[in-house]
Amino acid sequence: MQTRRAFLATGVSVAANCSSHRLIADEGAGSAEKAQGVKVLLPRNRVPLSFVIDDSTCLVNMGHYCTPQFAEAMPNRAEYKKPWREWPREIPDQFVRKFGEWCADRGVRGKYSIVPYPACVGWVDREMPGWSRQQLQESLKLVRELMVPNWDIHPEMITHTRVIDLKTGRPKEAINAGTMENSYPQENKSVDELAAYLAYALRILERCDLPCEGITTPGGFGNLVKSELSLAVDQAVRDVYPVDLPHYFKYVRTGDQNTEPVLEHVRGVGTNDLRLTVNVPAGTGDWFGGWQGDRVPEADRYCNEDASSGRMVELIERRQPAIMLCHWPGIYSNGSEAGFRTFKRIVTSLDARYRDQTLWMKLSEIGRYWAAKDLTVLNRTGKQIMLDAPFDVNQFTLRVANVIGPARLDAKLNQVTNLAALTAGTWYQSGQDQIVCFNLARGKQLLQWD
Repeated sequence: MQTRRAFLATGVSVAANCSSHRLIADEGAGSAEKAQGVKVLLPRNRVPLSFVIDDSTCLVNMGHYCTPQFAEAMPNRAEYKKPWREWPREIPDQFVRKFGEWCADRGVRGKYSIVPYPACVGWVDREMPGWSRQQLQESLKLVRELMVPNWDIHPEMITHTRVIDLKTGRPKEAINAGTMENSYPQENKSVDELAAYLAYALRILERCDLPCEGITTPGGFGNLVKSELSLAVDQAVRDVYPVDLPHYFKYVRTGDQNTEPVLEHVRGVGTNDLRLTVNVPAGTGDWFGGWQGDRVPEADRYCNEDASSGRMVELIERRQPAIMLCHWPGIYSNGSEAGFRTFKRIVTSLDARYRDQTLWMKLSEIGRYWAAKDLTVLNRTGKQIMLDAPFDVNQFTLRVANVIGPARLDAKLNQVTNLAALTAGTWYQSGQDQIVCFNLARGKQLLQWD
């Protein structure tokens, strides 16, 4: 049986199915590749890893509270007839701390949703019935202090269940598939209408002092208005937060599909008003405990014990972003923590084999790197390269042909003799070529050799 997001893996992404959508305005596409003898590599010449966590929020176990609401709207689905009353109503902060600290110790980074009005239980910026205000405030404080440094925070729309009437703040009166966010909207919506819905969710998180550079769609949200949704993400995120490069997570890529981020609705290239949205897809399904937390995790589908097989291994070997997907109830696994144990084994296995070839990154960091990779203008004259970048980005990495000796960018960069030691501010000599890594600043910079 397909899960709510699994069907997206079949290629419904506009970006995957429409070649013109990669750069809709197609202005300056691939400009970073045009300087002779210069190629933009992966950051630090390593494959980006990331972990996408859906259906997370403060305190509320979405598996417990979402299931009966989906059952009322779509009563014929077997997965909605499961014994949800037996599942815990809460995913406690103690578990959030355990998970977050383990990840922080190992450099794991990714995306963590905070559903603003989770399953209509309560508002994260106001009250959460069933918990005291102090408990809610402590939960938000934990997210700000422990999760925010290493995880992008996204709203996953407003409720993840019922569609909200923005005029009243209450769920739509009718209860059916069309009034659930996972299949909203059922008709054409303008960019402004979609942006208003997204901004409503973002403003709740902004009132909680949670930073956001992007959004996550709940299941099939926006399937009928994909192009408008992409523009709405750009509009809504910029309206609420001081963000120069909005991104979103919606799609899952499978098989031979490319897992690189897609730059959508690029316009204003070469001006001070460059606008675009970055679509950052996942590369795996959810093979942990599922969105209800009741499945047996399948660790080997991500990677086996020695990391010689599995989807994550496949993507690393292809040198494409390897982004795992899960649902937070499936990491907690209704209290057994089976999903978490599976995750720890996967991370440990990947680290043992690929530590020097991979780099954990947030979704926003991956999206920013690809935007800089595609849109930075590079002009080479002999032993000088002029870079004109629309965005600043860390650990920008180039392979430059036919240069030997110290590289200079504002100041002399340091040589490393082991490619695994490459980091911002260093260079590595590879025959007649040089691999150079530095923090790229927005605007013009001169990279040169004596």
